[in-house]
Amino acid sequence: MALIAIDNGRIFDGEHWREDETLLIRDGRFEGFCPSDRGPAQAERTDIQGGVIVPGFIDLQVNGGGGVMFNDDQSVEGIRRICAAHARFGTTALLPTLITDTPAITAAAIEAGLQAKAEHVPGFLGLHLEGPHLSTARKGAHDPNLIRPMTEEDLTRLEAVGRRFDAIMITVAPENVTEDQVRRLKAAGYTVSLGHTNASYETAGQYAAAGARCATHLFNAMSQMENRSPGLVGAALDIGALNAGIIADGFHVHKGSMAAALRAKRGPGHIFVVTDAMSTIGTDLTGFTLNGRQIYRTDGKLTLADGTLAGADIDMFSSVRFLIEVIGLPLEEAAKMASVYPAEVMGVQDRKGRIAEGFDADFVILSADATHLTSTWIGGACVHLT
Repeated sequence: MALIAIDNGRIFDGEHWREDETLLIRDGRFEGFCPSDRGPAQAERTDIQGGVIVPGFIDLQVNGGGGVMFNDDQSVEGIRRICAAHARFGTTALLPTLITDTPAITAAAIEAGLQAKAEHVPGFLGLHLEGPHLSTARKGAHDPNLIRPMTEEDLTRLEAVGRRFDAIMITVAPENVTEDQVRRLKAAGYTVSLGHTNASYETAGQYAAAGARCATHLFNAMSQMENRSPGLVGAALDIGALNAGIIADGFHVHKGSMAAALRAKRGPGHIFVVTDAMSTIGTDLTGFTLNGRQIYRTDGKLTLADGTLAGADIDMFSSVRFLIEVIGLPLEEAAKMASVYPAEVMGVQDRKGRIAEGFDADFVILSADATHLTSTWIGGACVHLT
């Protein structure tokens, strides 16, 4: 494959800014950097005219896009459409997310994910199984009739496929999953996240010690922080071993709560951004169905008829802009929340999430003021150009 040189831009590599340097790409990976005035003569050159290059966005919670809900279309073509829809908004790697459903649908989703991996679908990173082993008390938009405890048969099936994926996440609630089951899921290759639960601070700590690494969509569908009962919100912020995804759309979490959480989070864990996006992304759909129930799209949010939020109607670039323009984060930190941190959570930080020699050449080019997305690149190929 020819050498590609990206010229005339500022580069945030995931840690530092690089000025007056040319980004080099070969065979789908970053080859390195060179001074702008000494680029290889034989390279295919792209002049980005003062634009900004940041690592490609990694979204660990994507229910759908491009008119497709993963729960409705468990096929490699469905996954391909979801990935392509989100690539328009800077997402270069994602986890198609299956919301609580039947064992048969879950099995079909896993098979589709394995096929997507085999076919190297651009943007496909792995799967996120959000349920069915959650708490009905914090069900959110999940169908309570499908929520149930994890059985030995469930666990054995999950263990059989975990290591076949490069990355796989599962959201569970302590009400329906035991600590030992979490240990076994972790051993089988799963990133275990706690969500849709009324778990106490103490219980969350016990499950973190058993191997849970995340909290799913911080603040939403979980026990809240109170003065004598910190809940899962408090645990996610105070326990360094836990990371937490957060939906940055202004509807799921108040901007003040989000800003306070970002200041309060104890490391080494981080808060990272997820979209929790539905099939509406990249379309003009006014609604869709989920487990037979109508979801309404109005004023930038998605709800059931009773007003319950049902996923989000936001993309990753819009989420990054929200973090910058509303929360007041610098571009660097907002970009890390969308790339570096999720890569670390899924254990792929040795090849994704940064612009570094040998890493997958996944990146996004923004306008000089970072207010517009101009192109998305996956594996060194431009997959979207505005």
